[in-house]
This record gives sequence, structure tokens and C-alpha cells, in this order.
Amino acid sequence: MGEQIKIFDTTLRDGEQSPGCSMNLQEKIQMAKQLELLKVDVIEAGFAIASQGDFISVKEIAKNVKNCTVASLARALPKDIDCAWEAVKYAEKPRIHTFIATSDIHMKYKLKMRPEEVLENAINMVKYAKKYCEDIEFSAEDATRSNPEFLARIFEKVIEAGATVINIPDTVGYTTPDEFYSLIKTIKEKVSNIHKAEISVHCHNDLGMAVANTIAAAKAGATQLECTINGIGERAGNAALEEIVMALNTRRDFFDLDCNIDTTQIMRSSKLLSTITGIHVQPNKAIVGANAFAHESGIHQHGVLNERSTYEIMTPESIGLSNNTMVLGKHSGRHAFEERLKMLGYTLSKEELDVAFKEFKDLADKKKVIYNRDIEAIITKDSTKIPKVYKLKRFIINSGNSITATASVMLKYNDVEIEDVSTGDGPVDAAFKAIEKIVDMELILEDYYLHSVTEGKDAQGEAIVKIRKDKRIYTGRGISTDVIEASIKAYVNAVNKMLYEIYSQEKEKNVS
Repeated sequence: MGEQIKIFDTTLRDGEQSPGCSMNLQEKIQMAKQLELLKVDVIEAGFAIASQGDFISVKEIAKNVKNCTVASLARALPKDIDCAWEAVKYAEKPRIHTFIATSDIHMKYKLKMRPEEVLENAINMVKYAKKYCEDIEFSAEDATRSNPEFLARIFEKVIEAGATVINIPDTVGYTTPDEFYSLIKTIKEKVSNIHKAEISVHCHNDLGMAVANTIAAAKAGATQLECTINGIGERAGNAALEEIVMALNTRRDFFDLDCNIDTTQIMRSSKLLSTITGIHVQPNKAIVGANAFAHESGIHQHGVLNERSTYEIMTPESIGLSNNTMVLGKHSGRHAFEERLKMLGYTLSKEELDVAFKEFKDLADKKKVIYNRDIEAIITKDSTKIPKVYKLKRFIINSGNSITATASVMLKYNDVEIEDVSTGDGPVDAAFKAIEKIVDMELILEDYYLHSVTEGKDAQGEAIVKIRKDKRIYTGRGISTDVIEASIKAYVNAVNKMLYEIYSQEKEKNVS
């Protein structure tokens, strides 16, 4: 057994800050529970003071997650730390993660503080946080562009003040693996009490080296690695959890480092995040991309058929994929369907199974072969259980290249059926405008994406819609073998999420 490394997942905080990656409360809780199944050591649930919604989500995750440390980010300010504690105090293992910038450029232009003021503030705020809980993480923002001597000094002082973890972030993705390795070694040598705290690193991917920098830091002695599922995060993203973990796992002979991650949950975690955010993984993405275990070259195919290790350095099964070739179709029974769900890693209640099996049978009447991705699409499409304020009843489209597209859409609102008609630049645009009329709201279509769930001309189409209302973006998802229907369902799903959030906020105001 090699040295144990902790995995700190910040998908729900740094990852969610990515444009278009916002999640509602139910989605955050669902993602947190999946991270718990993945066995990450720490979940950074959010930035509690950022908004009332962030505070509530951190608090609810703290209440729901039992097997991971739950952290909230906080600036080195008393009000931030107070708010963070109010949110994470319900956790079995709470952590306050406070930070302040330490680079000359940040101190001068952003903080407008002298180094001595930054040092004093860091010490005082770690002491302030320590009165709430034992586990305190301190981050030196923009550490890789900071003076190493100043870094060593501030780390030594915050450890004296009670910090249990010191974080060395490459905030703007500026460093290189060799430089970062040397910086970690320098900190270990110059901070006399470093043995009293864990060394953590948090790397961004602006130059495409986040994973390489993170692993270099681990080789140098960092014992906590901060990362996100699919590498989502600010700008070019963060170090990707799946790449770090599988690098350590596959090259254990070289790194001699271990972590607690259940790698068979990697693929499911990646797909869940893509489903929630509507941000799809590029096909050639390492580990979780659609092509990661695909072989088209005849030479490669021949090699893999003879011996998989010729062109596969890890197995698909190790990340939760399966090579099962059992075909499901309209003649398949409930038992076969249940077995496939178990194989894919899903555990459903009887009620959920009843609904899913009915949808499977309905789909099987439209398609000859049901693929695993079809089943996953059925299971995950309504997984966050947002109340369906509006439901699609029917739609009629009149479209062609020589006429103006017209859409008639009927939605069910409670027990009332409401129908409206609109024209547009094509059938999808016309349908969306008809829905806007029905809900009587002016909405901005921020993004629209349509792709095939599986191969074949009878494949289901998955539509992702992002709508904007009052600076907030809501993501909707719909699937159907009819791409127009999938698009309409996605738009209605986004509207329902928006209405649910508005209702929840009003309810929270009334309660408080």
C-alpha cells in the first residue's frame, strides 16, 4: 500500500461557478449523494455567503451527507466565516475553508493591502474560524504567483493559529509541473510546523496542465488533491477528478499513491453531472469521453480482440462501463430490465421501477434495440423530481421550406389545458414561442443543443435547452424519438425548474 491521498471535490462550488453549470437545490443534493457513493473524502458544497440559495444548498448537503467531510468556502472575513459555519454545522464532519490572496498582484490591485496586513488578517480569521470547528482549511489564493518566502511565513503562522489544512492553489493555471513540484518541496522545507497540517493543492487548467500539476504536487508530498468531475470550473476548468484518480490507479507502480475513490462510480458521476448541467463531455475526453474505450483502427481492433491490454491501459469495467451485449427490446421482461439497471448501478424503488419499466416498454415499441444509454436517459431525465407545473399534452407543427413554420402547443397546468399558437423561424422556434405565450413570461433562449442518445435512425434525440430569466439560467432536458417533441419537453422542463425556484424563494422569504 502506498501513501494515502485524500480527494477534495469542488464540483458543487468551483465547478458550479462555470458559465451554464448552475444547479438547483435538488440537483446539488443528488450530485452530493453521488459524490458520497464515489467515496470522495471532502465535498466542498458551496460558497455559503454568495447567495441565499448557496447557503441553503450547503446546509441541506451537510444534513444529507454522512460519510464525507462537508466544507464551505469563506473569504477571510468574520461575516463569511459565520455564514459558512451556520451552513456546515449540521455535517457529521464539518470544515470551514477560508482564503485570502497572497500574490503581489492580488494584494496590490484586488485587496489593496500590504503583506503584513494580509498576514495579520489570515492569522486572525483562522483563529476566528477555529472557535466554530476543529477542521479549518486555509488557502493562499494565487499561491503559484506569490513570493515563496511570504507563502512559507503565512502558512507557518496560520498553522500556529489552528489551520489543519493549508491549500496551495494554482488559481490562474500559470505554473508548470516542475515548478509546482519545487514549490511544494520548498514549502515542506521552510514551514517548520508543516507536519501539523495536510498540504492540499487546487489547480486550474488555463494552460492545460491542471492534472499534471496536481500529480506533480502529489509526488512532492501534497496529500489532498482538489478537483472536479469532468474538470468543470472557472474559465478552462479545474483538474479533472477522473483523470487524477485513474492516473494514480493505473500507474500505482510509479506513483505509489492510493486513494479511497470507488472508480466504478466514475462514469455514473460524469454522466449525472452532464445530465444536470447540460454540458456534454467531448468525445475524446480522457477516461469518460465516448471514444475513451472505442477502437476504430483495424490494427487496434485486431490487437484488442487478441489481448485487451495491447491498446487499453485500463479496463472499461474499472470506471463503471460494461461490455454486456445482452439485447433489450419490446419482448424483454421486467426481470431482464431490472437486471440491466443493477448492472448499470441503479437502485430504484418499486414506484420508480414501475414508471421506468412503462417508459422502457413505450420506447421499445418505437425502437428495435434498446441500448444502455437509452435506459440511462429514461432513468435520469426526471431524476431531480422537480414538480411539473406544466405538462406537455400535445403539439401540432406545420413547417416547410416554402411556408412560415407554425406551432400549436397545448400544456396542462394543474387540471386546466391551455393551448396557444405561434409562428417562428422553424418548428422549434415556433413551438418555444407558443410556450412563452402560454406561461405568459418573456424568456431568453440562451442555448439549445440536440444530439442522438444512441446510434441508428430510430435513436432517441436528447435536447438541452438553457433559458434566461432575470440574470438566472435554467437548464431543461427532454428525450424522445421525435426531436421536436424532445425540444418542447426540454423547454417545458426548464420553465418548470424556473417556476420551482421562484416558488421556493418566495416560500423561504415567507418563512423568514
